[in-house]
Amino acid sequence: MATEQELSDFLKSVDKRAFKRTMYHVRNEESALDIVQDSMLKLAEHYGDKPVGELPMLFQRILTNSTLDWFRRQKTRNAVFTNLGDFEGPNEDGADFDLLEVHAGAPEGEAVQSAEDVVRRSQMLQRIETEIQALPSRQREAFLMRYWEEMDVAETAAAMGCSEGSVKTHCFRAVQTLSRALKAKGIVL
Repeated sequence: MATEQELSDFLKSVDKRAFKRTMYHVRNEESALDIVQDSMLKLAEHYGDKPVGELPMLFQRILTNSTLDWFRRQKTRNAVFTNLGDFEGPNEDGADFDLLEVHAGAPEGEAVQSAEDVVRRSQMLQRIETEIQALPSRQREAFLMRYWEEMDVAETAAAMGCSEGSVKTHCFRAVQTLSRALKAKGIVL
């Protein structure tokens, strides 16, 4: 059984990756934060007494289900209500932009990069993220679990609720699609 400290350490170790993965799916920072937080609470409330080794699989399944629930709620909400954000003009873009967050500076011990390197790296990462977001949902999910979350094929299959062969197929297709798309944009990894 996981102790309170082990559960806390586990949640700290997965929070950033879970957020990034959820952002790829929902494409909304606030919603992604809510989904990850709700998933962590569900894990702690309902499965905190499970062995530490079972926590990663349980959390991945809870996170996946919470994301699917979010999409279902969005579909229902959009069928009933009009999104007022659709009426914003082009001048409202970036209203929440915080210049201080962008220029927070490098943490101690890290080398300072030139502005050109920072911009180039940022643009490359943006292109890669855009291509990952363009993948079909099952391919994106398999790709992120295997290569971002570093889960093995069996764990990914269990979390996705499919066979190991399906995971391999989804990952292969995702890698092929990303490779072609990035090569077409001049990015060779």
